[in-house]
Amino acid sequence: MSNTHYSRRSFLGSAVALIASVSAANAAHPLYGGIDFIRDPNLIPPAESTEDFPIVAYEQTLAPRFRRQQVTIGSQSPAGNVIVDPEHRFLYFMLGGDQALRYGVGVGREGFAWSGNAIIGMKRKWPRWLPPESMVERDPHAAKWANGMPGGPENPLGARALYLEANGIDTLYRIHGTNDPTSIGKAMSSGCVRMLNEDVADLFDRVKLGTPVTVLPSSTQ
Repeated sequence: MSNTHYSRRSFLGSAVALIASVSAANAAHPLYGGIDFIRDPNLIPPAESTEDFPIVAYEQTLAPRFRRQQVTIGSQSPAGNVIVDPEHRFLYFMLGGDQALRYGVGVGREGFAWSGNAIIGMKRKWPRWLPPESMVERDPHAAKWANGMPGGPENPLGARALYLEANGIDTLYRIHGTNDPTSIGKAMSSGCVRMLNEDVADLFDRVKLGTPVTVLPSSTQ
């Protein structure tokens, strides 16, 4: 991995926490992922696949700037913290000092809709996908899987998913893999923050439950 200098004045800006609320109907589990939508309670929380599928590497297909690499960011944040920069399609895992691992990401509509400070409240390998109500209403493919799509290579959440919560409440914000590697570095119509499956698997192994995550605001909010 190369060591690249990266500096942006707004990088240290602390995002104002905007916490999405969930209705009492879904309060059975804080990481449910819907607004006022009733689903089979046996699907909460989203299950992991019973099969651990192989992960196909696609990193060499990306533009060099979106490949996983160690960078110098020109500012400091505690080691182990995660910073998501939707505007520039990057996610940073802080290594300590001014060093970080930078991953390229793709950002969907939900990924631009929220910013603030959160923690990783749940981790899942090859997770079942429970599309949020707003996506079910606008996307026929999501509507087909309103009660969940089993985890696997065709699942939009990909190989791993990290579920963010703030003050014990689901933010509805996800950091996850993808079934479409060509989406990395792009703004997409649906989803939160997607990474290559090999990258989200790498991040998954580095972070723990309770890891602080800062999602920076973007101009599309």
